[in-house]
Amino acid sequence: MISGTSAGFARRLAALLYDSLLLAALLTIYTAAWVFARHGALTEQSAGAWWYAYRAGELVLIGGYYVLNWMRSGQTLGMRAWRLRVVSDSGRALDLASALLRFVCGLLAWAPAALGVLWLYVDSEHLALHDRLSKTRMLRLTGS
Repeated sequence: MISGTSAGFARRLAALLYDSLLLAALLTIYTAAWVFARHGALTEQSAGAWWYAYRAGELVLIGGYYVLNWMRSGQTLGMRAWRLRVVSDSGRALDLASALLRFVCGLLAWAPAALGVLWLYVDSEHLALHDRLSKTRMLRLTGS
């Protein structure tokens, strides 16, 4: 069982920014592979229907990064740096369904100006909207 307090907005945002640096590098490599395979520029006009496959691949890459890390250790690289961990309501590691649900709800929570994440300031347990909807918690780890 993991102990800790509910993570605040600033730590969540900082972890997200750390993760975005790693994801930017991964997406650059992914895009370079697509450009190399197509022997030229990758634009919506030039790629046609393949553009949608490319965009779907980006989403799978980003989602896979979060889902696999949450299932394996409960932490992404950014979360490790800021001593955060995602657990289920019972304090256990996430299964595939919980991690996928958290990712999808997280997209919705962060998208409209982070309003779903800022919800943690009005929630009685200091949970963001995607925490509540996916029955998970992001904890700020205490101790050493």
